[in-house]
This record gives sequence, C-alpha cells and structure tokens, in this order.
Amino acid sequence: MKTSVPVSFKKFRKQENGAITALGLFMTLSSIVIGGLAIDVSHAMMVRTQLQVAADVAAHAALYKRERETAADAKQAALDVANVNLPSVKYGSLLTAQDIRFGYWDTAAQAFQIDASSKDGVLVDISRLAAKNNSVGTYFLKFAGIGSWDVRTGAVFETYIPTCFREGFVAGGVVDVQSNNTYTNGFCIHSNTHVEVNSNNFFQDNTVVSMPDRRGIVLPNSGFDSNAGLQSSLRDGSYQIRILNRLPDIIDDLASGGIDYAPDYITSASIITLASRNISPADLTSGRIHTVSCAGSGQKATFSAHNSFSDFVLVTNCKVSFGQGAILDNSIVATTSTDASSITAPSSIQLGRDDNCATDGGTQLLTMGSISFPADLMVYGSQLIAMDNIEFAANANGIEGASFIAGGIISGTSNMTMGFCGSGMERNFEAEYFRLAT
Repeated sequence: MKTSVPVSFKKFRKQENGAITALGLFMTLSSIVIGGLAIDVSHAMMVRTQLQVAADVAAHAALYKRERETAADAKQAALDVANVNLPSVKYGSLLTAQDIRFGYWDTAAQAFQIDASSKDGVLVDISRLAAKNNSVGTYFLKFAGIGSWDVRTGAVFETYIPTCFREGFVAGGVVDVQSNNTYTNGFCIHSNTHVEVNSNNFFQDNTVVSMPDRRGIVLPNSGFDSNAGLQSSLRDGSYQIRILNRLPDIIDDLASGGIDYAPDYITSASIITLASRNISPADLTSGRIHTVSCAGSGQKATFSAHNSFSDFVLVTNCKVSFGQGAILDNSIVATTSTDASSITAPSSIQLGRDDNCATDGGTQLLTMGSISFPADLMVYGSQLIAMDNIEFAANANGIEGASFIAGGIISGTSNMTMGFCGSGMERNFEAEYFRLAT
C-alpha cells in the first residue's frame, strides 16, 4: 500500500528559500568574533601607546632630575610625571620606585646595564597587570573566556653630549666666518640662527655646518664653488644651549671653593684673595682658587705679557685682559663682568698646552659678557664660553681642540685653522642632553 505525500509538503521539500540562513548565522557569528577581537586588540594597543608615552616622559624626567639630585628625588619626579599623564586614582598603580632603575645603555650588547649610582641612563618599566588589579578589560573576548589583557612597556633614556658642544663653534646667534679658513675632519659649526661664510674656505670630510634651516646659510656670490666641501657639510638642527643656563652656577661654585666644578688640579677649597689686579705667575699659587675684585665696571684684572700661567683658577667681577704672548694651561679664568669686552688680549695669546691632543693642559675661559681677541689666537684643547659674543680676528689656530660656545654671535675672520681632536678636552664644562635609547 502506497502512502501518499500531501502536495503542500512536496512543495515545501523542493523549496530553496532560506537555505543560506545557516551559513548566514555562522558568518554573522564569525564576524562578531573577528570584529570583537579587532576592537579588543585595538583598545589594548591604544592603552599600550598611552603607557609608552607615560614611560617616555617619566624616564626623561628621572634622568633630567638625576643630573643634579639624588636617585630618590629623581625617581619621585618620574612618579609625579607619570601620575599627571595617567592618574593612579583612575588607572591604579602603573609605576613604582622599584620599576625605575638607573644605569647605562650598552650599545654593543643592546642591553641596559643596571648601576644604582649611575647618572648616564634610566630604565622605566610601566604596566597594567592583573596582579596589580588594573589590567585592561575586554569587550567581546570576555565571551570567549578572556576577560582582560596584561599590558606593559618600558623606556630607556640616556645622556649624551652633542659633538658640536665638545669641539666646535656653537652660538645662539649668527656664526660669521670669513675667508681662507680650513676646518678639518669632525669640526662642527652650529648656529641657532644661521651661518654666514665668505669665500675660499675648505671643509674637510665629516665636518658639520648646521642651523635650523640649512637653506638660510649666507654665502658670497660665488656660493658653494668657493667653499669646497661646504655643501656636503650642511645639516638642519637646533639646540637649547643648556651650558649657558648653568654658567652662573659654575662661576658661583668656583668662587665658593669649587665643590662641584673645580678641576682635579685644584687641591684646596680655600680661596686666595689677590691684593693686586696686575697678575704675574708669582701671584698665583699652584693648585688653588683665587679671587680679585674691581670696584668699578671699567677696571681690569691684567695678566702680564710673555708669561706662562698654569694650575690655577681665578674668579673675578673685573674685566680680564691678557698681555701679549701670555700662555695659559691647566687653568680657569671666570668673570661675572657683562661688558662687551669682558675678556680681551692684544694678540698672540695661547690657551692650552700644545701637546698634540694629549690629555691634561686645557684652559677654560668663562664670562657673563663677551670675549674679544685680535690676531694670533692659539687654542689647544681649550674652551671659551660667553653669555654674549665671542669675536676673534685673523690667524686663529685651533687645530688641536677648540670649543667656543656663545649665547650671542661667534665672529671669526680669516686664515684660521680649526680641527677636531677627539681627546684632550676632558675638562670641558658640559651640560648633558637626553635621548631615547630604545
């Protein structure tokens, strides 16, 4: 006996309407899972970016503070900065003092080496973790059993001294150099305004001439044709000249016995006050800091001509004049005079020992005013820092290490030779700069 199938069921069996429904449900569910994963991952990446920014600024704050203060104070500065960026009342404990470690970045090993006493680098480890009860919650992955992410990142900052501040000309204003000058391998000329160059200058390979916009360089009509190597030396760049901010403190410290800034050839913090402003080698005691005062802004402390002076520090409020042919090595002369000619010499002054870039023997001249030297300035492993201008005339020689830093202009004329030693500048006054190591 045959069983008949109703006509309506036969039609239903043959219909294909809705066949995609099962696949559609599957695709919809897959899309929700993938979309949810994308949203949760994007959120975690956003949180990681927030943590990275906080780590970067905290590391910079710690290293900046560590330059002059204790490790504990530096760590607290980092914690304060991190809390400003990501308040603990909202995000929980992201960073503790134990997560901030001082040391140095080992470039060769590409690793951070911990040294609690170091001021050269800092590692900051910042995180949101389940163990801290502040992990990053998920939106969709919680339905798959993943309720939160652990997110952590870190930053390493290190100190460095830009090459231009070790050896070279650095000015807040214009650097103006004239004709027939030679700059040898590695020497640097930098202006935060622009550089002006005349003709027939030679810039050896690896010299640097930088300013905020290299297109601002001022050249003669002959342009680059009369300045061999200049075009390839040009760079864009700008610096905050931090050592100038520290200059008053350096001079004050030296005047008070040199607790922080006295060179190693000074053997006593006791100050010797000179009775006369006319200074000969016999007036200066080796290994000591000396002071001499002037009652009026026009008065000078004068170093006698054709004599050598060494192993001393002199701090004064006078203008300073060096006699012709004076030679200074292992010495610091610092003045608070703000005069336009606060440190001068008639001609033929030698700063530093002519020792082929050997260590020791350098001289530092510091002034809150300007430095002005005429012809035949010879510089060997020595540094000039002026809050205002540095000007020098023809035949300057700095082939064995010269660092000139001015808040105003640096102006040099013709027939000079300036070179890069790479050594023998160990007593430069420097202010560290900071960069992200990794």
